[in-house]
Amino acid sequence: MTTAPRTIRQLTDTVINQIAAGEVIERPASVVKELVENALDAGATRIEVATAGGGLSLIRVTDNGGGMPPEELPLAVSRHCTSKLTDDIHDIRSLGFRGEALPSIGSVARLSLRSRPEGTDSAAEISVEGGRVSAVKPVAANRGTTVEVRDLFFATPARLKFMKSERAETAAITEVVKRMALAFPHVRFTLTGSDRNTLELAAVPADGEGLLRRIAQVMGRDFAENTLPIEAAREGVSLSGHASIPSFSRANAMLQYFYVNGRPVRDKLLTGAIRGAYMDALPRDRHAVAALFITLDPALVDVNVHPAKADVRFRDPGLVRGLIVGAIRHALEMSGMRASTSGADAMLAAFQRPEQSGAGHATPQRYTPPPRPAHGWNAATSPTRPLEMSTASGFAEPGQAAFDVGAALSADARAGEAEAAPELMRAPLGAARAQVHENYIVAQTEDSLVIVDQHAAHERLVYEALKEALHARPLPAQMLLLPEIVDMPEEDADRLSAHADFLARFGLGLERFGPGAIAVRETPSMLGKVDVSQLVRDLADEIAENDTADTLKERIDHIAATMACHGSVRSGRRLRAEEMNALLRQMEATPGSGTCNHGRPTYIELKLTDIERLFGRR
Repeated sequence: MTTAPRTIRQLTDTVINQIAAGEVIERPASVVKELVENALDAGATRIEVATAGGGLSLIRVTDNGGGMPPEELPLAVSRHCTSKLTDDIHDIRSLGFRGEALPSIGSVARLSLRSRPEGTDSAAEISVEGGRVSAVKPVAANRGTTVEVRDLFFATPARLKFMKSERAETAAITEVVKRMALAFPHVRFTLTGSDRNTLELAAVPADGEGLLRRIAQVMGRDFAENTLPIEAAREGVSLSGHASIPSFSRANAMLQYFYVNGRPVRDKLLTGAIRGAYMDALPRDRHAVAALFITLDPALVDVNVHPAKADVRFRDPGLVRGLIVGAIRHALEMSGMRASTSGADAMLAAFQRPEQSGAGHATPQRYTPPPRPAHGWNAATSPTRPLEMSTASGFAEPGQAAFDVGAALSADARAGEAEAAPELMRAPLGAARAQVHENYIVAQTEDSLVIVDQHAAHERLVYEALKEALHARPLPAQMLLLPEIVDMPEEDADRLSAHADFLARFGLGLERFGPGAIAVRETPSMLGKVDVSQLVRDLADEIAENDTADTLKERIDHIAATMACHGSVRSGRRLRAEEMNALLRQMEATPGSGTCNHGRPTYIELKLTDIERLFGRR
């Protein structure tokens, strides 16, 4: 069957803009992202976003930025017109630069652009409806710019079938605004509309303390209380921000925020770096919470990978990944031992107090702990302080003799007859007081109660000791009787050859065997019988993607973790007071001892102020 020849013709500007809109404007949240970026590039310090119908009916973004004169409004809604880019495409120092957002939005929606430049007493407005541009007309407006988008995708109704529910689109818009707000703490953001609750993020100083306050506004107070400051620099690339302690994690990676030169991005390299940094501190189904900011020369990163500008490519991805992994691991080591504050809150919430219902039955109600006071527990002012002898002599030690019915604690629960030394009470984990159910150590500090999972805690201690012993020197290798030849693409063989010295430290001896093959002569003794071909191919794939060969190290660390699990103090073993206190002191001296090898907390600390509130004494 033959077809008639087709004539090549130039597409109309409207069709061109609609094609571009399919890449730039995926959903209402994409419109909000582009308009907020324009407002930030204009120097705005106050941005207000209003929506209706999940953004499909209305999106209005108002800012107090520099504004635009009337003669520039037609250019603003024309394709490939921008004030943010010079002739050097690699020198991008603004969020927007392609000049596609406004014409793309105007081709699929009803758009109006109203602006008043600083220092003028009049404003102007231009409208675009389905690609048709109106004439500029004078209007009244405050300084800055207001962009109003109505009936999104009315010109391309087929796109509406791919939109999610109004609630889902509203949530996506909220997420976009929050991501932008983290990068610009000095800007006030307000998000309102008939389809949402009002969100207001007040401006804070653009310093370390201000950033932490903005993080608390966006990501919650819990994260701000369970975070580690991250600060590092290497070869012109600097990293800053905050990452959670291992015992504070989530079931997904949605609360991982990455910024490159102030631009929010999504990148598998950065996500993988977070996973690598917490490799032996979190299980595979848990994810750290982080807000990381990478700053580098614009020439070292390509932000022009996709029209939506969410994906980036680094010139040296290995450098960036190594910087993130090294900085987070250093922060975890330097942080010492910390337990998540959410653990204590969860313990408090687990206690229930009955309330009488109308039918006369007790209805359990969860206890919600109020905000903790700024001051700590004080024995002199606490309602639970010991009674004074002068005012309660009847219940002093001599007076209680008549009521003595035996020892308060059984021998199994007591940590020892001798009183703990005062210096132990001042230690972070305090002095061991009891062992409960032959697995949980109850310790006392000057102002808190600590409960330690003895098996999980000792498992981490043994694991860290094993790792230090394993990585302090090259691992023993077992030589194969016959070298195993693994055929693979030439570029994969090149990558493995370049990492041969690193792999040899872990007991994997390999060398080039012709243009498209690798000869493996030694394998790590710890791995025992191993599928050499699969191991080498997995390493080649990882090096190709991340420029690292951590797969082998992960396997060895996994074996060390298994050995630690089987070699640690088992649940059900009774410990003497000296053993319990020795375990507590080792935990205090071991980095990362707040979680076990599987990411579970090793201890929970409950402040006495919380206990007093639990019993209604505060």
